[in-house]
Amino acid sequence: MAAHANDELARNLKGRHIQLMAIGGTIGTGLFLGAGKSIQAAGPAIVLAYLLCGVMAFFLMRALGELLMSDLSQHSFIDFVARYLGARAAAVTGWIYWLCWVSLAMAEVTAVGVYVRFWLPSVPQWLPGLVVLLVLGAVNLISVGLFGEAEFWFALIKVIAILALIGVGLVLIVGHVQTAAGPATLRNLVAHGGFFPRGVSGFMMAFQMVVFSFTGIELVGLTASETRDPQTAIPSAINQLPVRIILFYVGALIVIMSLSPWTAVSADSSPFVQVFEALGVPGAAGVVNFVVLTAAASACNSGLYSTGRLLYSMAATSPTPRMRGLAKLSRRQVPARAILASTAVIAVAVGLNYFLPASVFILVSSVATISFLFVWVMIVLTHLRYKRQQPVGPFAAPLFPWGDWFVLAFLAMVVVIMMLSRDTAVATLIAGGVIGALFIGSGRRRARGHL
Repeated sequence: MAAHANDELARNLKGRHIQLMAIGGTIGTGLFLGAGKSIQAAGPAIVLAYLLCGVMAFFLMRALGELLMSDLSQHSFIDFVARYLGARAAAVTGWIYWLCWVSLAMAEVTAVGVYVRFWLPSVPQWLPGLVVLLVLGAVNLISVGLFGEAEFWFALIKVIAILALIGVGLVLIVGHVQTAAGPATLRNLVAHGGFFPRGVSGFMMAFQMVVFSFTGIELVGLTASETRDPQTAIPSAINQLPVRIILFYVGALIVIMSLSPWTAVSADSSPFVQVFEALGVPGAAGVVNFVVLTAAASACNSGLYSTGRLLYSMAATSPTPRMRGLAKLSRRQVPARAILASTAVIAVAVGLNYFLPASVFILVSSVATISFLFVWVMIVLTHLRYKRQQPVGPFAAPLFPWGDWFVLAFLAMVVVIMMLSRDTAVATLIAGGVIGALFIGSGRRRARGHL
């Protein structure tokens, strides 16, 4: 690229944007919609599952943070994979991560249509998703600052919803208020079969949905080159991760299972809706539907941002002229061509709504979840290689190397668990096949000099 002033990504993401993006990355449909299934699978022990996954997430993010802070000139964590694990590993990781977000964004575009039909059942399911995709695509094309603002407000809505649940719930628990399911009390956590009512097997099987809830936490790893004050904003966002997890996940789940025995929580609908309806709150279903709608829009917004930056980053280092054409920045210093290309692929979901059943999107989302595990493994392996060359660096990850090994062991355990279920086993095998094919394909392109 020519050396013009707009050949660098604009640093227009503020500290508050990064903070709320980090929060938004750990609060999504996995919590709002999937918590009911998790509670039914493990009972109150689901709290421990979220705590363990939270510890894993903290060590993962500290490893990522140390990589980012070691060289803020890099566009994304993919650049660090290339530096420490090689171009082949970086190419595979980049494409897998791009496919992760494309798949999730496609699923969320479909979900938007489902949520809107809650209020407007006569509207075709494809139309709301198309409208949201076009609006968010325009937001991402205008400026990264506008993307940050949109993500800030999306995340704020989710945070307010959870804080409202926790605040109201604590008042009811302290007052032992009578609800439709009985008195609100902390005793509900152990009064129906103990803390592990489903045994070890139920506790282990719940990790599938728990891990799904954390997909996207590494999005901060794509923002370093566009953050106004990365030296302060990125470490602050990562260090506050444990507090956010304890408050928003563990706190919300404890309140839900105290207000209503876990045996009364249905796996077929959001426990947030169930709790507010049990409390007699008018329009509870509509309010929570609005919250999950913003969560879906937030995931789609993040998908457009991440896929655009990933495509831009990979195109910038590609020797292929056609691929390098996607690395051009607009006058507003955003990777417009890469965003448009990713948006076009995500828009396929609009057409798929005509032909494919919802089960296909569930499978796609499961494949994406497994792929996220692969990306997390690559981040940790990159950090291990980095520490061999740079034993002392800025924002050092705590408990090294034990923290990294804990993350790898945890993720290996999750893969084994997902192989024990037929639905997730199929997704695991498909994702493994895609990853293997990319490694083989990238090796052949490298041999021909086209990687």
